[in-house]
Amino acid sequence: MRYRVLGRTGIEVSTHCLGTMMFGPIGNPDHEDSARVINTALDAGINFVDTADMYAAGESEQIVGKALKGRRDDVVLATKVHFPLGEGRNRSGNSRRWILTAVEDSLRRLGTDWIDLYQVHRPDHTTDIEETLSILGDLVRAGKIRAFGCSTFPAEDLVEAHHVAERRGLMRPRTEQPPYSILARGVERSVLPTARRLGMGVLTWSPLASGYMSGAYREGRPADLTTGRARHTPHRFDPAVPGNAEKLAAVEQLALLAEELGCTLPELAVAFPLVHPAVTSVIIGPRTMDQLTSLLKGADLVLDDATLDRIDEIVAPGTDLYRADGAWQPRSLTEKAHRRRPAGERAAAG
Repeated sequence: MRYRVLGRTGIEVSTHCLGTMMFGPIGNPDHEDSARVINTALDAGINFVDTADMYAAGESEQIVGKALKGRRDDVVLATKVHFPLGEGRNRSGNSRRWILTAVEDSLRRLGTDWIDLYQVHRPDHTTDIEETLSILGDLVRAGKIRAFGCSTFPAEDLVEAHHVAERRGLMRPRTEQPPYSILARGVERSVLPTARRLGMGVLTWSPLASGYMSGAYREGRPADLTTGRARHTPHRFDPAVPGNAEKLAAVEQLALLAEELGCTLPELAVAFPLVHPAVTSVIIGPRTMDQLTSLLKGADLVLDDATLDRIDEIVAPGTDLYRADGAWQPRSLTEKAHRRRPAGERAAAG
């Protein structure tokens, strides 16, 4: 296992980070088996574990907390806040009010006195970024967290956060967690270069491209749409959908490349993000021991320039063949009111 310093935090983390979204009802509901997967990852040299309060409504954090008993001091533990948790108003977002509640709940579920990296899971443009940075800095000073960062922020929001922090004398976000894979390279355009210029550590998610790089979905083969991610969103994997056909065609070429290299498709997928100079660690999210073992086999795989040139020919730099599952969309796109003048104003202007 290789290790890198996480941005400018001074914290050394493994280049493979164990993601725990699949521990709980959505993936592996067996707490003891999930704990064995976590401890096997730690035994293999992984010292970086990432979870979130919204994974299985907090159950993932509970599983992680149980698994880390007796090993907490040797693990860099990351979790996140933002998404709704429970019913009622003001139980989500990036406000001081919610973060103060959410961090205490996460600490309790994780069974720890501190969180090494506390991440804002998505942007919240209803909350002033100054308020978010202010409370996160307070949590650092209180010893509740060691550092804080963000996840799936567009480049302009990263710049704004650092600008506000400098102007107001606040602590800066130290990390960004974007989706990044061979099939989703859009973050190469601005997010990764911006994070690098700002000195942020980067931990990337979804290297298997929501399952396309797992080898489970191949061109010309019947697709099982009743298991895994396909069970919840079958249209994303149906080969009859034109966009999916394009992804499957790229996967076939990448599978041939992996075969030439003597590695598996997942091993190639996990090795790819680590080549980018902005990336510190890549998150792997196994559900079972077999999946973890398979992914760890490629921990030492280093891609040479000839291989990277071949990948660039298959999927051009900065190109997204799909929108990463769960990636954030700004209100300027999701809400019509942000894209259309009021009808009366349009008529008057015409």
